[in-house]
Amino acid sequence: MIVVVDYGLGNLQSIKNMFKRIDVDDVVISSDKNVIEKASKLILPGVGAFDVGMKHLEEYGLKNVLNRKALVEKVPVLGICLGMQLMTRESEEGKEKGLGWFDAKTVKFNLNDTKLKIPHMGWNYIREANNSELKLDPKKKYRFYFVHSYRVKCANSADVLYTTNYGYEFHSAIKKDNLIGVQFHPEKSLHFGMDLSLIHISEPTRPGI
Repeated sequence: MIVVVDYGLGNLQSIKNMFKRIDVDDVVISSDKNVIEKASKLILPGVGAFDVGMKHLEEYGLKNVLNRKALVEKVPVLGICLGMQLMTRESEEGKEKGLGWFDAKTVKFNLNDTKLKIPHMGWNYIREANNSELKLDPKKKYRFYFVHSYRVKCANSADVLYTTNYGYEFHSAIKKDNLIGVQFHPEKSLHFGMDLSLIHISEPTRPGI
């Protein structure tokens, strides 16, 4: 069972609808710790501010169960947008500590090109940084939909799967063991997002989503 974690933020139904379009029905949206405990895969979505996201995880009582599933049971977890940022240690956007699953920090875009606007919004391409375990079709140029003002900066280059250029290269997809984070929105990225989801749903024994 795939559980989309509901902590009051994120395009939850859009994510579930994306899976429905690729004929994956075993997907539930839940904030119930007992349901999350039974998950074989987790999706941590999110739209909004870092501190609000962390406070919501606290208020919903989900931090402990998420840490256990991610770090002890090692179930595959996919963080999307704010969900990816919450996997880092901290953010320049606020004062709350992140989940700390990655040795990474969430930092504000610092652009010298005044023609580029913040937030980074719209379609953009991803470029492979390491031998990607996402196994996207190397013949395709994948582009995804982004909406964000902050970006993740990994301390360990081996954790970086993909980069994207917006004024400069930034880390747009990261991975460590069973954990994957993507700054873009697969659920808003049409067939590109469905490709990403279908690859990992069809291979449930592999780490990743």
